[in-house]
Amino acid sequence: MTQTVELPIWLFVLIVVFAAVTFASHFLFPSVRWFFRRRLERAVERLNQRLQRPIQPFKLAERHDMIQRLIYDPQVGQAVQHHAEEHGIPEAVAFEQARRYAREIVPSFSAFMYFSFAIRLARWLSNAFYNVRLSHEDEAALKEIDPKATVVFVMNHRSNMDYVLVTYLAAQQSALSYAVGEWARVWPLSRLIRAMGAYFIRRKSGSELYRQVLASYVRLATNAGVTQAMFPEGGLSLTGSLGRPKLGLLKYIIDGTSPDGRDVVFVPVALNYDRVLEDTILTAAALGSERRFRARIGVITRWSLKQIWRRIIGRYKRFGLASVRYGLPISLQEFREQAGPDLMTDLARELMRRIGRAIPLVPAPAACWLVRENGTISESDVQSRIAELMRREGATDEDLKAIPPAIEQLVERRILSRNNGMLSPSVERLDLMQYYAASAPISEDPDGSAAAKEISAAAGS
Repeated sequence: MTQTVELPIWLFVLIVVFAAVTFASHFLFPSVRWFFRRRLERAVERLNQRLQRPIQPFKLAERHDMIQRLIYDPQVGQAVQHHAEEHGIPEAVAFEQARRYAREIVPSFSAFMYFSFAIRLARWLSNAFYNVRLSHEDEAALKEIDPKATVVFVMNHRSNMDYVLVTYLAAQQSALSYAVGEWARVWPLSRLIRAMGAYFIRRKSGSELYRQVLASYVRLATNAGVTQAMFPEGGLSLTGSLGRPKLGLLKYIIDGTSPDGRDVVFVPVALNYDRVLEDTILTAAALGSERRFRARIGVITRWSLKQIWRRIIGRYKRFGLASVRYGLPISLQEFREQAGPDLMTDLARELMRRIGRAIPLVPAPAACWLVRENGTISESDVQSRIAELMRREGATDEDLKAIPPAIEQLVERRILSRNNGMLSPSVERLDLMQYYAASAPISEDPDGSAAAKEISAAAGS
């Protein structure tokens, strides 16, 4: 027992390495993880004290645990059995397919990444590109939402800046969980998006098993009270106007709730811009038969470098107003009581109606609408009419200062022509003029009011 044993150096080193790994895996790593986990939990507790809607434990759960919970959900289990029988494959194979879908869908939310990095980046980008304006149709109604209810922000989709803008503006309320399309499933963007709590969806998947896994995840998140954000149009508007709603996610939310369970409150959010960054890409895609966005990485890089150079030499200009307005919320429990037999369709229509009614007026779309309706109109007339309508929406004098730069931007981009103080359509970019005119709320006239007739008549006179 006390005799000396000689070992080769390589074998001794190997034994020491194995001992160190064993010690670390059994003693050191769990202690370190516990230490940082406790610090994270305390930080989240402090964060929840200042958030209007605290981050739910479901959102903070380990990704592995969430995946296990999802694939062993009874609804997914039934879908696995049906998939195996339909395709004549062993259940173990179908189960592994469901596991792959779950790993694809489930996010890996990081409170540190979201509130320390994402919020700051969203705030910087929003204010770098736009003069941001936030308003409410009824702010008191938002504050009266049941704290225990699940809140779902339902938004029109104008630009990829929508994600950035709403994330920044909702930072004091809660961490939003977005449904993100397959465009973002590229490394390292996918890792960042997952860390921000977003979950990926296949918009055109024909697999019933995939749809059941996705439906189960949405149901679990909704029942757990996770604050969510969705774009019912399913994609960016190619025409500038509101599109028809897609009912997939809305169906999963409704089917996953019960009248006597946790309430779901839908908050319409309407966005509008003086300039949409992707406007030329979207109008070009509108001319084709497929929704293909031909934005090559070289074009995006050159555009970004051009904006950076303008900032360096002091010639950088923001792109005008980016306006966001919260509409009147809808309680799902209350809506069930008055809706017809087709609850989902009725709810989708009402949500789109409220989004349309809440779309804020910004100068550039209003100017395009006026020029489109009148052909040629004096610039002073355009400015005065836009100012009058913006004042009705509660615009400040600072907001009204954005009118002349917005018109100047339209002229510089050859969307409108200016001649002796008169504005008229430019033949070079009629598609862009139509695109922005369609986004003006005066052209939507969602309530059947006389707003559109009034502005047209006043401009003509």
